[in-house]
Amino acid sequence: MKFIRLLTTIKRFWLPIILASATAMTIAGCNPANFKSTAAQVPQLVNSILSDPKTFNYALSSEVPNIFSLTYEGLTTQNPITGEVEPVLAESWTITDNQLGFVFTLREGLKWSDGKPLTVDDVIFTYNDIYLNEEIPTDTRDILRIGESRALPQVKKIDNRRVEFTTPEPFAPFLGTLGLPILPAHALEKFVKTKDQEGKPIFLSQWGVDTPPDQIIVNGPYKVERYDTSQRVVFQRNPYYWRKGPQGDAQPYIERVVWQIVESTDTSLLQFRSGGLDSVGVTPDYFSLLKRQEKQGNFTIYNGGPATGTSFVLFNLNKGKRDGKPLVDPIKSRWFNTVEFRQAVAYAIDRQTMINNTFRGLGQTQNSPISVQSPFYLAPEEGLKVYDYNPEKARELLKKAGFKYNAQGQLLDADGNRVRFTLLTNAGNRIREAMGAQIRQDLGRMGMQVDFTPLAWNTYTDKLANTLDWDASLLGLTGGLEPNDGANVWNPEGGLHMFNQKPQVGQKPIEGWEVAPWERRIGELYIQAARELDEAKRREIYAETQNITQENLPFIYLVNPYSLSAVRNQFDNIKFSALGGAFWNIHEIKIIN
Repeated sequence: MKFIRLLTTIKRFWLPIILASATAMTIAGCNPANFKSTAAQVPQLVNSILSDPKTFNYALSSEVPNIFSLTYEGLTTQNPITGEVEPVLAESWTITDNQLGFVFTLREGLKWSDGKPLTVDDVIFTYNDIYLNEEIPTDTRDILRIGESRALPQVKKIDNRRVEFTTPEPFAPFLGTLGLPILPAHALEKFVKTKDQEGKPIFLSQWGVDTPPDQIIVNGPYKVERYDTSQRVVFQRNPYYWRKGPQGDAQPYIERVVWQIVESTDTSLLQFRSGGLDSVGVTPDYFSLLKRQEKQGNFTIYNGGPATGTSFVLFNLNKGKRDGKPLVDPIKSRWFNTVEFRQAVAYAIDRQTMINNTFRGLGQTQNSPISVQSPFYLAPEEGLKVYDYNPEKARELLKKAGFKYNAQGQLLDADGNRVRFTLLTNAGNRIREAMGAQIRQDLGRMGMQVDFTPLAWNTYTDKLANTLDWDASLLGLTGGLEPNDGANVWNPEGGLHMFNQKPQVGQKPIEGWEVAPWERRIGELYIQAARELDEAKRREIYAETQNITQENLPFIYLVNPYSLSAVRNQFDNIKFSALGGAFWNIHEIKIIN
């Protein structure tokens, strides 16, 4: 749901905003032919991303693309095929009878990428000194907060291999939450304990993207070898990675992974079709072309069904001010905070046409913040409200809310102000730009003037998360099986409560920030659902949250595309899924000739 992480934490499930398509690119300059000459000697996989990583510091990251799915592991993970929580750095765990205590036993012989031992002390440091440390402004802490008091778990060392987590009350998602990466105490502890002139830990300025790669100590299958700004990120196999193959052979088998930074998905497609690349995320506008070339190009298009993420339009509902100046024009703010206005916008967007045209029929309408793969998803046939295209209903709602039309068919509010606002999205994503163009047209038929403005990624995210001065946005979040991984989207004080964002630690304060009753109710229900251990009762609670979101529309959900990727047939042991993609099990994937 960091902006987003895709496997076991909020950053893997939600962050995100999906920008990257998995494609194969080149390390030896920009010519794929140059790259393939080196690929014959070094087994490697090359993917592409649409923007640079913003940090190598996990605790401070809130966006994708990020490096952490390759470079770090936690105590547990969630298998994207079975949905089961599985041990990773922990070899096992036990749960106390009162469901409040979790004792984890680490695997023997774990090491960091610099060869130093990975121990229980690293687990204690990661949680107590970073994730649970209020001096560190990390979104990760939101997902660890438990109950109405938003209390945090206690973490203590039992012995050299065992660590105990104690929760203040039963917390159903806790095992999956502990997929949070374990970080190296020997490399980072000094930065946490040392303060700058303002009394803040210098950790907040460490492990930026300008850090020499050999100083980035990791425990995952790969470590950073080099980073060339706006060009590529190169990962090298971690020689101390703990996993072994069936015959005891070291994993991962692929020696190198390269992320080439490209300006658009068009560039990715051209590179893939030239024959020098390994994989490409298949967008709907490329599907027919690539399907015809499957055999000739020696690749397979995998279809994982509906993607786990969400796409939506949201309005800035924040009524706050900074230095006495409203974040949102008060006239526009009145529109945006009128539920009939938001419902009218939802009815006015022709999502089926969006599926047919932009997605070439490869998708379905989306109506919930919870992924369709989740056991907690509430389907429309179960009573969930949907907003199928109905322009007459849209006009009816607008008139009910006091809006009117002038002789030219332009929509005016009750005071005669023309309805005009700016819709932002990230530049370079052709699908999202096409969606925005259609939304502009659809709302134009309602008499609204929508100024659709794609922005560079860093500029875009700065507005959403920092300056907070925006009208409307077209965005996406990643998803997963566990709804609580999106807790910081729905908690009014969460770091991803973007439709009514409260300033986070270190940001300029705002005055007059308000929380609507429905908004607060959703946050309360997420707390209640996390506390409930009976899955059927949890499902009832999450059903109520979905009904509230669809009635009040903080997010106007759009289309859920199918999860499609083309992968060269040289890669063996691909286990594709919508949740994990093609390379979630990269440690056991081999290159075959």
